[in-house]
Amino acid sequence: MPELNPVTSKPIEINGITVDDTFAEAFGMTGSSLIITADTIKWARICATVVTGFGTSVIGCGAECGIDYEVSPNDTPDGRPGVRVLMFGFSPDALTPQVKNRVGQCVLTSPGSACYNGLLGTEQKIALASGVKFFGDGNQTAKKLGNRRFWRIPVMDGEFICEDTVGMTTDAVGGGNMLILGRDRTGLLETTEAAVHAIAQVPDVITPFPGGIVRSGSKVGAKYKGMFASTNDAFAPTLRGAAKSELSDDTIAVLEIVIDGLTSAAVANAMRAGLKAVLDVGASKGVTRISAGNYGGKLGQHHYHLKELV
Repeated sequence: MPELNPVTSKPIEINGITVDDTFAEAFGMTGSSLIITADTIKWARICATVVTGFGTSVIGCGAECGIDYEVSPNDTPDGRPGVRVLMFGFSPDALTPQVKNRVGQCVLTSPGSACYNGLLGTEQKIALASGVKFFGDGNQTAKKLGNRRFWRIPVMDGEFICEDTVGMTTDAVGGGNMLILGRDRTGLLETTEAAVHAIAQVPDVITPFPGGIVRSGSKVGAKYKGMFASTNDAFAPTLRGAAKSELSDDTIAVLEIVIDGLTSAAVANAMRAGLKAVLDVGASKGVTRISAGNYGGKLGQHHYHLKELV
């Protein structure tokens, strides 16, 4: 398996920050989207947060999940406040049980919740209600509105409404990324938070790690059997003396943002927004460099060159 190899040629400098002449290497994924509504935006957010939990990386989680954006009551099927969530897996077979199980365990159980298709117009579908409807124990009923079918499942606070199917796409992308390096931990975190906030304004993408940020960037493989990934030693400050280290003496910390999107264009737009945020504020907060993770272009189908995005 090739080693992580981020830097390919001569870097450039923008606003006092070095931008490596390299690219983020991302992978084709399968994606889906739900719109979750509730009586209040508070409960829609709670439900969306729970249903996307334990969804950071397919290395160890069944799916990569996150909140896309809040949906106005004017734009939801039932006229209530809602939240759009995205879920990604390596294949339709891998993603389907994750979507269905998360809806059954996290949306059905949440007070006042309802669950709708958040990805209209796709040919591929997940039979969303095929399992959860049986919670009604024979008392569930179906109703068709236009070309969409909904299930009404009796629960203790009334009814749980769940759309029959949800759209799925195999044109999704997972693993767009940027590495942000700095000489001040506080300033580095504040800058990375600003980048995550900028990315959150871009539709059809998520940053699935905690708060959108990952400090445990990884490389493929490990010296220990059964480990699919291990620490990215090239960017670990405590391993600065190792032969593979990519860090200068003044770098004390590195943070990564990983981006998943329903389309390649959405990932590119998100990376562009994140890079701009870092370059706008980073130098005053101790950020010194931006890089990206790749495998020499040998594994992922999608390459996002930093120089083309800044």
